[in-house]
Amino acid sequence: MGALRGRRILLTGGAGFLGRHVHDALLPYEPAAIFVPRSADFDLRRRDSIQRLLRLAQPQVVIHLAAVVGGIGANQQHPGQFFYDNAIMGIELMEQARQFEVEKFVATGSICAYPKHTPIPFREEDLWEGYPEETNAPYGLAKKMLLVQAQAYRQEYDFSAITLFPVNLYGPGDNFDLESSHVIPALIRKMVAAREESLEEVEVWGTGSASREFLYVKDAARGIAAAADLYNKPEPVNLGSGQEITICRLAQTIADLCGYHGPLRWDASRPDGQPRRCLDVTRARREFNFQAATSLHAGLHETIHWYQTQHSAALVGHAA
Repeated sequence: MGALRGRRILLTGGAGFLGRHVHDALLPYEPAAIFVPRSADFDLRRRDSIQRLLRLAQPQVVIHLAAVVGGIGANQQHPGQFFYDNAIMGIELMEQARQFEVEKFVATGSICAYPKHTPIPFREEDLWEGYPEETNAPYGLAKKMLLVQAQAYRQEYDFSAITLFPVNLYGPGDNFDLESSHVIPALIRKMVAAREESLEEVEVWGTGSASREFLYVKDAARGIAAAADLYNKPEPVNLGSGQEITICRLAQTIADLCGYHGPLRWDASRPDGQPRRCLDVTRARREFNFQAATSLHAGLHETIHWYQTQHSAALVGHAA
């Protein structure tokens, strides 16, 4: 029997983009209850708020997904906020979970924690081989501290805490706000607008030479649930597809799928971010039999369809 059946689970960030899918992925494991706190009711940056939450939920398992996130621009504008909010939430929540004698704690890190020039593919052993890419280092390092804390607590207190490092996520329900979104939703929004408005060109940040790996959000949720149930070791685990694509090729693929056939103008004055990202996903497959099931093309198609449906509905509602 795994760690989830019949257990009360606290799922922070459970109402968010990833969290909603993790909630659904947990149901087949037959937990006794899944408690999803709302940020309006519980400020996870405050110790008293966390203590009140733990007393109310009485969890045996905590899965911590809540985070303050954004793309390159948002990270550059708010490095202090991104560092403080993410670090304090995770550190205080894990400490209070330990004091409340929670049976298992699942922390989610970030691919941004890897060094800027990590050899491809990223192996978990390479996490400490250098400083992260500068534009998102504060966020990446804040999330990386949860790995340190989890390993230290396991060593000193025999506290069962694991750390997962998901790659860039995308899918239906993502954040499409151009001020704070990641690359895939930003590109989808730009390409749909360009098609509808018959724009002559679309501006894209950077040179297009950087590469990224993407994981469909439902696949990520399935991996997190499997790890929460089956994995209980100190070593961190990558969650990804193991497939790499350049931003240039990604942008052209999204343009084609959105029906935009005009030119792309690359703004090289904007940062590319980390030069390359592609994960070694061997450990996840070996430890809890996780493998991504959704191809990038299929996932993009589903995401674009979702966005266009929501966009059309919003336009109809506005017109009415």
